Amino acid sequence: MGASRFLQLFLLLGLCACVVQGLGVNWGTMATHPLPPKTVVQLLKDNNITRVKLFDANSDSMSALAGTNIEVMVAIPNNMLKTMNDYGAARDWVKRSVTRYNFEGGVNIKYVAVGNEPFLESYNGSFLNVTFPAFKNIQNALNDAGVGDTIKATIPLNADVYNSPASNPVPSAGRFRTDINDLMIEIVTFMNQTGAPFTVNIYPFLSLYLNADFPVNYAFFDGGSDPVNDNGILYTNVFDANFDTLVSALGRVGLGNLPIIIGEVGWPTDGDRNANAAYAERFYNGLLPRLAANRGTPLRPSQYIEVYLFSLIDEDYKSIQPGNFERHWGILKYDGQPKFNIDLTGQGRSITLVPASGVSYLPRKWCVFDPNGGGNISTLGDQITFACTYSDCTSLGYGSSCNGLDTNGNASYAFNMYYQVQNHQDMSCDFQGIATETTQDPSTSSPACNFTIQIEPYYYSTASSTPIVPLLAVFIQALLALVLM
Repeated sequence: MGASRFLQLFLLLGLCACVVQGLGVNWGTMATHPLPPKTVVQLLKDNNITRVKLFDANSDSMSALAGTNIEVMVAIPNNMLKTMNDYGAARDWVKRSVTRYNFEGGVNIKYVAVGNEPFLESYNGSFLNVTFPAFKNIQNALNDAGVGDTIKATIPLNADVYNSPASNPVPSAGRFRTDINDLMIEIVTFMNQTGAPFTVNIYPFLSLYLNADFPVNYAFFDGGSDPVNDNGILYTNVFDANFDTLVSALGRVGLGNLPIIIGEVGWPTDGDRNANAAYAERFYNGLLPRLAANRGTPLRPSQYIEVYLFSLIDEDYKSIQPGNFERHWGILKYDGQPKFNIDLTGQGRSITLVPASGVSYLPRKWCVFDPNGGGNISTLGDQITFACTYSDCTSLGYGSSCNGLDTNGNASYAFNMYYQVQNHQDMSCDFQGIATETTQDPSTSSPACNFTIQIEPYYYSTASSTPIVPLLAVFIQALLALVLM
């Protein structure tokens, strides 16, 4: 090979745009205005993302993924687990959502996620008795369909299914939660028998959110925190400690070598004082180079780890019961535009993702508070509450990006968010005469608060994926208008 040819090849290899091996993303659709599936799939391809985890088996998403060779984890929602306790129903689901797409040029399905964090303590045991039977039925149905060797059922579980005792809070003391210990042993034993991985969701951000005294630097990978000494093993970040607590829990039941994949890991960018783009960039700048170097954890130091970032795009229709940050996990904004620098190759370059292309927006109009509109100002509080009930006002909360607005600014922000959710429909910018439409962007620089222009609506063909809030809110506002006249 000539010297010039060798140099060209070396440069090409050095500039490879390949993402970290084993890296995928979560694609959620809990948005009032989700991006069209074809747009999202093109976004994945443009950024060389070759793995994606879904939260259902929506035909629009699956059809858009057909022919791409992107590896897919397709999911069964928690509300379907009881149905899957019937083997016939499980067999029909596999036929409808898996084998239907299992053809040359179809969807490259790798996993079936049976539920999503079904053992959360906040669910009060709602899914304890139905998850394992559903899990077994789905894997057996995959086997009977002739695809069980290549497609494995798994259960994405929150890290709260294991812990260390308060008397010895180190990873080596890891064990499964006492109330579900026997059930977890049954599940991991079945996983070991079928060759399925243990899928766990780990969120260092939540350590900060739930504990005001948690050392900030311990949530990241760049040092600066006093390490936790576990019998001579030093843990410098909570991700490693959390992962190895699971490894220890598995080892305690004789399955310390069971494969583990990370179903969700990420950092939100709004909705809390610790949720911002700077922290998110810092988190990913630590995580991705480690994954690229195949640097594991102290108990699995050189293990290749399959990881799904949470998440690809913000979702303004997610429940905020866990916290306002829930709607801001995306590495991209609601419209597929980058939020911060992130290098999915793990090379640590200061680059951004390729944005979504061909996105169509609503007209450049906003809805703002109008104190001189002749309406009853005394209803302002009620109107703001109404607007925020049926749209996303989480950026107004304490420590969030728009927290510094004055009362008038808060009202304008709330009114505009509702107006955008309603696709600028008639009466969606009235609020008893104290709001008005404008073509002048009310976004502010101090604080840096963006007043959204929504994208054109896309409606999924499956009803469960289509938010009904916009139409419902129009109906409710019409009723209120009659009542308050």
